[in-house]
Amino acid sequence: MSFEQMWRDLQPVGRSASSGGYFRQPYGAAETELRAWFTEAATARGLRVESDGLGNLVGWWDVASTGSTDVPATDAVLTGSHLDSVLDGGAYDGPLGVVSAFAAVDLMRERGVRPARPIGVAVFVEEEGSRFGLACLGSRLVAGATTWEQARELRDRDGVRFGDAVEGAGFDGTPMRLLDRVGCFVELHVEQGRWLVDRDAPVGVASGIWPHGRYRFDFTGEANHAGTTRMEDRHDPMLGYAMTALAANKQARLGGSRATFGRIEVEPNGTNAVPSRVTAWLDARSESPEALAALVDEVTRLGTERAGRDGTSLTVTPESVSGAVDFDPALAARVATDHEGGDWPLLPTQAGHDAGILATAGVPTAMIFVRNPTGISHSPDEHAELPDCLVGVSALADTLARLAG
Repeated sequence: MSFEQMWRDLQPVGRSASSGGYFRQPYGAAETELRAWFTEAATARGLRVESDGLGNLVGWWDVASTGSTDVPATDAVLTGSHLDSVLDGGAYDGPLGVVSAFAAVDLMRERGVRPARPIGVAVFVEEEGSRFGLACLGSRLVAGATTWEQARELRDRDGVRFGDAVEGAGFDGTPMRLLDRVGCFVELHVEQGRWLVDRDAPVGVASGIWPHGRYRFDFTGEANHAGTTRMEDRHDPMLGYAMTALAANKQARLGGSRATFGRIEVEPNGTNAVPSRVTAWLDARSESPEALAALVDEVTRLGTERAGRDGTSLTVTPESVSGAVDFDPALAARVATDHEGGDWPLLPTQAGHDAGILATAGVPTAMIFVRNPTGISHSPDEHAELPDCLVGVSALADTLARLAG
């Protein structure tokens, strides 16, 4: 099955008829359909499918010289990505890496490649954190960066516990023992910016990931009538939120960082009522851990000062913080160098990935990015041109063949 056919098969799954964006949240109908598609695609290629108690999947191309398809993989080369999406997200973030991995296996077989090391195509669940709030949750549990005891108590917006969602999908919460069998991991991903567009390059190799975090800002005030309460008598938490959002934008611009308030909840959420509480989530990213800490500290200070002037209060809670990731420089150089047309460029990324979790856990890791002509991601406008996708498939096939010997 060609790359184009696989892409056509996935295109309608979880797609909104109104916006054209995707809703592929973990353990929902669309994501369940995609996991079934993965199993079918892997089985059709003769790959041995392994699933764990979370829904993480790996399709193994075992080493033919063993004479058995049941031997455990050792020192394997792992590739793949994720199939879930953000709310109203794009088609390419995650699935491009999975479809490209299958297409790369097909291409290697066409080229007569006989790997000396097993090759696995992986799918990690809840990479986006769009349902349970903690990004890369599937790979975190596999890597031991988060425990089941911690993860199972996470709740989605409807109050559903992660543990209940996992068990309701027929899983028991036990992550697979993967890292002690993997020698390296390569994740192909659509670029989530314009670095490759500006340099007129179809593919590039990641040098590292910026440190980033998600922080909950709870502004607490006093509910009151919107018409009868004088302006000077109000304790309105919305004012503190509004000023803090503007302050975050200014501080990020001054420091070359990123700061986004993309989610907000208001109580009682009435048109004619002064709110009693505003809860907002800050996504912050910086070039270094020190810059990230300074950014969040300054935004918190400014928000707290404003809350004090309004007779309200502010509490800030870090919900997810990931440190800087420097991908294995020797592996990155090996992936990037000596290709037709010259070396592939190296670029940093400000987005988190499962590759960052595995790298932090000690697995030599690399990422290949495919050019995004719009530079837009986490949006229905996210895109990659077919010729660039096919260059990415070839680049991944070259890389896997090198690494698998």
